Amino acid sequence: MKLLWMAAAVAVTGWAADADSARDRQDRARLEQLAVQAAAAEQKTPDDAAAHYRAALVYSYLAEISQELHDKAAVKRACESGIHAAERAVAMKPDSSEYHRLLGTLYGQIVPVNVLAGLGYGKKSQDEVAKAIALDPKSSAAYVTRGVGNYYLPAGFGGGPDVAMRDFQKAIELNPKSDEAYLWLGLAMRRANRNEEARKAFAKSLELNPNRVWTKQQLDKTPPS
Repeated sequence: MKLLWMAAAVAVTGWAADADSARDRQDRARLEQLAVQAAAAEQKTPDDAAAHYRAALVYSYLAEISQELHDKAAVKRACESGIHAAERAVAMKPDSSEYHRLLGTLYGQIVPVNVLAGLGYGKKSQDEVAKAIALDPKSSAAYVTRGVGNYYLPAGFGGGPDVAMRDFQKAIELNPKSDEAYLWLGLAMRRANRNEEARKAFAKSLELNPNRVWTKQQLDKTPPS
């Protein structure tokens, strides 16, 4: 029994590394393959919250890459599938900070491509991320997610780059090795016309994760001053 558990754990770890690598490389084809596999696993084990979470995670990555590639239709499809999976995971395990964080991420990702439901999804995203932080105040990833929401939220509604930067800096304080936090800190700094600092943040993100294509693209498009 112990050997079976260890084998399953190794398989899950390998799957996560594969998904992360595909995301870093902007390899949408590989993410689509992983999404098919994850959806099949959901159907095979419908009472397994972790299976729904894994499906939601790869759909979120697929939505992210599709957004980077400016494919709004693909973003919408991935988000809709991901939201369904994440909602099931949260329903089965409501005390999981990470499950709430991921659901909040997906709600936020669909906002730009679903204008009619945008306001509702935006509020849902904020609520889920707030739950994630309440359940685990030391979750660096949850603060990154909240920061991304604030990055896109207009200043008149309580968001903006300055508010977002505070979230990303908190995420870095909790996890100094978060390349994602440095990436978004750079984006917020650039939006605030702090280009030199933005370039340093992007460079730090690449130091932590040299394989992230989108970070390289953002550094390249950011002028020195």
